Amino acid sequence: MFLRLLSDVRWRPAAPRWSGAARCPRSTSAASEAPPPAPLPGQARVVVCGGGVVGASVAYHLAKLGWRDVVLLEQGRLAAGTTRFCAGIVSTARHVSIELKMADYSNKLYQQLEQETGVQTGYMKTGSISLAQTQDRLISLKRIASSLNVMGIPCEIITPKQVAQLHPLINIHDLVGAMYVPEDALVSSANVSLALATAASRNGVQIHERTSVSHVLIQKGRVTGVETDRGKIQCQYFVNCAGQWAYELGHSGDEPVNIPLHACEHFYLLTHPLKEPLASSVPTIVDPDGRIYIRNWQGGILSGGFEKNPKPLFTEGRNQLEIQNLQEDWDHFEPLLSSLLRRMPDLEALQIMQLVNCPESFTPDMRCIMGESPTVRGYFVLAGMNSAGISYGGGAGKYLAEWMVNGYPSENVWPLDLKRFGTLQSSRTFLRHRVMEVMPLMCDLKVPRWDFQTGRQLRTSPLYDRLDAQGARWMEKHGFERVKYFVPPGKDLLDLDQSKTFYKPDWFDIVGSEVKCCKEAVCVIDMSSFTKFEISSTGDQALESLQYLFSNDLDVPVGHVVHTGMLNEKGGYENDCSIARLSKRSFFMISPTDQQVHCWAWLKNRLPNDSNLTMEDVTWKYTALNLIGPRAVDVLSELSYAPITPEHFPSLFCKEMSVGYANGIRVMSITHTGEPGFMLYIPIEYALHVYNEVMNMGQKYGIRNAGYYALRSLRIEKFFAFWGQDLDAFTTPMECGREFQVKLDKGMQFVGQEALLEQKQNGVYKRFTMFILEDHDTDMDLWPWWGEPIFRNGRYVGKTTSSAYSYTLERHVCLGFVHHFDEKTGEELVVTTDFINQGEYEIDIAGQRFQAKAKLYPFSSLFTQRRRKDEVELSGYQRE
Repeated sequence: MFLRLLSDVRWRPAAPRWSGAARCPRSTSAASEAPPPAPLPGQARVVVCGGGVVGASVAYHLAKLGWRDVVLLEQGRLAAGTTRFCAGIVSTARHVSIELKMADYSNKLYQQLEQETGVQTGYMKTGSISLAQTQDRLISLKRIASSLNVMGIPCEIITPKQVAQLHPLINIHDLVGAMYVPEDALVSSANVSLALATAASRNGVQIHERTSVSHVLIQKGRVTGVETDRGKIQCQYFVNCAGQWAYELGHSGDEPVNIPLHACEHFYLLTHPLKEPLASSVPTIVDPDGRIYIRNWQGGILSGGFEKNPKPLFTEGRNQLEIQNLQEDWDHFEPLLSSLLRRMPDLEALQIMQLVNCPESFTPDMRCIMGESPTVRGYFVLAGMNSAGISYGGGAGKYLAEWMVNGYPSENVWPLDLKRFGTLQSSRTFLRHRVMEVMPLMCDLKVPRWDFQTGRQLRTSPLYDRLDAQGARWMEKHGFERVKYFVPPGKDLLDLDQSKTFYKPDWFDIVGSEVKCCKEAVCVIDMSSFTKFEISSTGDQALESLQYLFSNDLDVPVGHVVHTGMLNEKGGYENDCSIARLSKRSFFMISPTDQQVHCWAWLKNRLPNDSNLTMEDVTWKYTALNLIGPRAVDVLSELSYAPITPEHFPSLFCKEMSVGYANGIRVMSITHTGEPGFMLYIPIEYALHVYNEVMNMGQKYGIRNAGYYALRSLRIEKFFAFWGQDLDAFTTPMECGREFQVKLDKGMQFVGQEALLEQKQNGVYKRFTMFILEDHDTDMDLWPWWGEPIFRNGRYVGKTTSSAYSYTLERHVCLGFVHHFDEKTGEELVVTTDFINQGEYEIDIAGQRFQAKAKLYPFSSLFTQRRRKDEVELSGYQRE
């Protein structure tokens, strides 16, 4: 008999329009007695495909928000997919802020769900203990603990002896510490799904089991309906919550929707009860260094893990209709079993009941996928839970439902947005190889700035081989290879690549020398990965459309470059970009690398459908070289035989010129860092020639290559915010000191204008602020990276969004947002300049607080001459 992880449930709602169950397979005679299914409706507002915890959560939250004309379809039985085999651990210990918020909401939702619906969910608040076998692991846990505590989630770092007191069966001899989260919980995953479905059904959602979606109907780029094996349903919205089937379902429509995920086998062990059955309240154990998790299960234990050599599934062909237990593989599970027995030696004599093997879906970056398709309006996705479906299910369903009903979720979900991927991440070969790396990474220690190793060299600049031969060390962004730094001759490349730490990294001096060269001579940085669009029209359509979509005034003389935000209705940044006016009717737009899909979709959905207006993605057509430093003007003037002085080539100016033998080079007097210099946008066929010419001519000026780590240090010390790190859809120009990029009086309405006018009148509730660490030892102390809590006068007021070591100030600089909360009521108040300036600040790095000086403007006078940090009086510098 097939063993069920979850307790059997036989259940029908009070008003039975449908029948749902999480039970063992029924006999043929029992199945023949089932009533005929209710007929499908001919139309609905929303069709949700997938009856696991994720699909049920979306339906539940849509109904809560007032959308009742919703149909939930499940090809088998409710909760019969991955949800059926879920270990039922609700854990809030997450590195990514939005994932932490989703898990916290899920925990609170499941806690009250049984009372709301009458369906037993098996909710049990047991707490969880994450173990650390190394100091680096303990640092990682301390960073998570800092985030949990400031969010009001109880959490503490405990000693090995305290671990033994909380869980007497755990072997603590090799531990250096642990993290205890007392409010983490266990649930019956299938029953949670049924409870969500019950509540959704009571609120008007129609649920149909054993109904397969075969085709998604799309007309003129919008969802119009779905075809099923029981008929057609017309609809305005379709939600793909099909889990491991989501990839195939995405390709079943009239237009394909790429959903990059891939299934792997996932193993866990079930045992018979112990002689003294384990208490139901005993904490769940997570042992990431041992690659395992352990929880109570009916007096025995359930233990699984994430092995180093995972087994991908269903690379080709269609997978199972309903998930059954896959073939046992004890040889494959043996390393995890050995780790379990080391952690709980008393289990040696325990009787094993079963080894469960079930599919689990993983994504290319270990984060789930949600949001609207960039190519099909009304097609939403929520899938790829990376073995955390029960932890994320409640919160993820809430945010997606908000997105559909309100047009945007209540939190910044960009790290999870489907549009962070392009079509290039949907290759089956890429996904198979990447998930074989991703699954082990679930337990691997993730120090700052680690990189994926699979699926690399997918998108490269024409200069890739040339730069690689000169010692370039690479990172990947949106599939594009970008240089981190260049290893000088004589350095141990292998040793440098394997240097992973929360402290001062081995590349510190290398990046410092690149920064020094940028400030004193001239450097070349290949920035070809930046997204580049050309927008043009036969009449004034391009200008009029861009004036409406962007906050700054783009009606500037030909040749001028404008920094501007592409805002949403709330005034938040959907994109932060530079736009050059090439002619009266033609514009060249440069955006961050990971904006390629998102920005394209945003513009396509909002530009008028006018045959005289065209937009082209020209990212691949141009190699971009950042020529940065005070001697950049000398190099460029000698190569172009044209005057490049400020009088002839002012700041924020663009002109086409010859460089060497190459013609038609778009040269802009900007660098994205505040340093003097130029951006060269070079047709790719000329890229190698122009690079060689620049390097040869620059020898007498001390030219060298530099990478993005130097760029990051330069832009942070100049207080430059970057989209996706500091700026997002919930951040406005008024909140980050960019009022000068907004033209409220440019003579026409633009998106977000009303929200900005309101902020200008009433003030802002958060403020982008620079922090200089004062009592921090760069050589000995932990480094800040991002996400560190900010304290003002001992009270939590926000988090850092990015940070870097400033080689000019010779100390660390953090950027982040400060909020102002009423001490008595917790109400959010306006953040004034006085509030920022009159506070005493600390930055929390893994539980240790460091004093910091707060500033609202960059330290401009520090960058004209180099001073020792003990000679610098940080409070004496004025606004630029």
